[in-house]
Amino acid sequence: MHLSEAERHGIGAGSVVRRKPDGGYECVADDVTIEEPLEIRIGEEAVAVTMRTPGNDEELAAGFLLSETIVRRRADLREMAHGTLPVSLGNVLNVTLSSTAKFIPAAAHRFGTISTSCGLCGKTSIDFIRQRFRPIDSAERIQIETATLLDLPERLCSAQSNFARTGGIHAAAIFDFDGNLIVLREDIGRHNAVDKAIGRAFLDDLLPLKNHIVIVSGRSSLEIVQKALAAGIPIVAAISAPSTLAVNFARESNQTLIGFLRPPTFNIYSHIERVALDSN
Repeated sequence: MHLSEAERHGIGAGSVVRRKPDGGYECVADDVTIEEPLEIRIGEEAVAVTMRTPGNDEELAAGFLLSETIVRRRADLREMAHGTLPVSLGNVLNVTLSSTAKFIPAAAHRFGTISTSCGLCGKTSIDFIRQRFRPIDSAERIQIETATLLDLPERLCSAQSNFARTGGIHAAAIFDFDGNLIVLREDIGRHNAVDKAIGRAFLDDLLPLKNHIVIVSGRSSLEIVQKALAAGIPIVAAISAPSTLAVNFARESNQTLIGFLRPPTFNIYSHIERVALDSN
């Protein structure tokens, strides 16, 4: 199966009928974000199926396995490769773990199918998350400058490649506290974009990301904050609103949660001490 460059990056081209401002109609080409399932397998065991935008599948799997505590260190992952059978159509990723990883096959069945909007579908309880991740170390005295924080939405937008063409894709980016972009990934699902960004950092052996912030283009939900905690990220920011679960989890996990980051304003919902507030 041969894919064009656009298709390999999760963009499908087609024609649509568009109503113009003058009331007339025209047929124009339109790019649409591709959504396809990805089945993640460990050995012969299907761990999860996530609806995602094709591309950077290895990073997505790495970020997902990290946030589910199936892997903890880069050395836990030995190999990842797409299934070679034609029927898989590139939508099956086979993961081989090292002997250092502790994987219980029976636990895989709790994940189920993960939609583009919910990374926690199939979990038995939120307590499962709390039991597996320690709060951010409060002894770390780290701050981000307000001016740097306010610059991040524009830097996020300018680094996106697919949103302008499709208008239907999320982005997640990891910056250091000086505002330098470490990695940005896009996906039709917010949690997938975060998995891809964190997965890239994990594969590059950069974790824990103690002096970093993750920013997402949409709202922040529990799974976004949880995935950031798995990577050791102390600050989570979103262009839109947080959920109550995200706020409560961030407070418990000693994470700074920022919402409605729309310069010149933003809201801080937890642990304000990590933002160097200006004197104005």
